[in-house]
Amino acid sequence: MKKTFFTLAFMTTLLVAAQSTWKSDGAHSKVGFAITHLMISEVEGHFSEFDITATATDTFDEAEFSVDIKTTSIDTDNDRRDDHLRSADFFDAEKYPSISFKSTSFEKTGDKTFVLNGDLSMHGVTKPVTLEGKVNGIISDQRSQKLKAGLKLTGTIDRLEFGVGGNSASLGDDVEMTINLEMAQQ
Repeated sequence: MKKTFFTLAFMTTLLVAAQSTWKSDGAHSKVGFAITHLMISEVEGHFSEFDITATATDTFDEAEFSVDIKTTSIDTDNDRRDDHLRSADFFDAEKYPSISFKSTSFEKTGDKTFVLNGDLSMHGVTKPVTLEGKVNGIISDQRSQKLKAGLKLTGTIDRLEFGVGGNSASLGDDVEMTINLEMAQQ
């Protein structure tokens, strides 16, 4: 019994030691979204200020993610629309300055794919969401000699569940999220 306990403790220590912290590279990452407008077209945008951290193995076989997005950094290539989205009609950026996501589970679904479940907090509401993930590749950076990983996370949220924008015939309820990441091992 003691031998089994010590073996289990040793293996757990190795697993924990195999995990490291990864940070998003803002210059090579993008937090994007798309929503239907007038039920005939799609408007895209992104948030330019965000911090994404992961605790993961060198191969991203297991990972925990923490995301913080600044709502004031919304950019749809239209200043008037962006100001409206920051207003109390939508994100109410003054009252709710950030959107956050904290993963609760990670499930590997293929050689380079996974499902990430977590809690998304936006506009004062927290709801569980599921994101599909893909590891595009992992390399050793020539300058830092540390690992870099390329990842893509996608998912759909219902903006009305978070109280963002009212019921509107001109806007779709579903928002498609696409997060392209280049992450650097710390």
